[in-house]
Amino acid sequence: MSGELESLVARIESLDLNGLRELWGARFGAPPPLRSEPIMRQLLAWRVQAHALGGLDLDARKAIARRGPVQAEGKHLGLGARLTRVWKGREVTVVVEEDGFRCNDQLFPSLSAAATAIAGTRWNGPRFFGLRDR
Repeated sequence: MSGELESLVARIESLDLNGLRELWGARFGAPPPLRSEPIMRQLLAWRVQAHALGGLDLDARKAIARRGPVQAEGKHLGLGARLTRVWKGREVTVVVEEDGFRCNDQLFPSLSAAATAIAGTRWNGPRFFGLRDR
């Protein structure tokens, strides 16, 4: 890595969220709508290095393409799997379907979308339904 690139990556480490967004905007256009400083910092550092050094090589891109599309977390449980939780005194159930997750006759694209609808506030679906450690 060149000295200039190393300096830029070091500078990224010291920026707050607004500084990260400003730097992203100056180099790549509108920044992603992230609120997480650590994630924004990692994305920006990777993007700067990929731009300078050429990004992923052909073998890496082919390996990623072979994996296919990312599957929504929870789909691995299999079609028809039921996730149940008691929320504010009532039992709620989500069923894994081919096209998403069904709850109360409504189909959601992800467990997080279902959990958010159930709770009324933003939730990580796998955590809400106990698929991850708290």
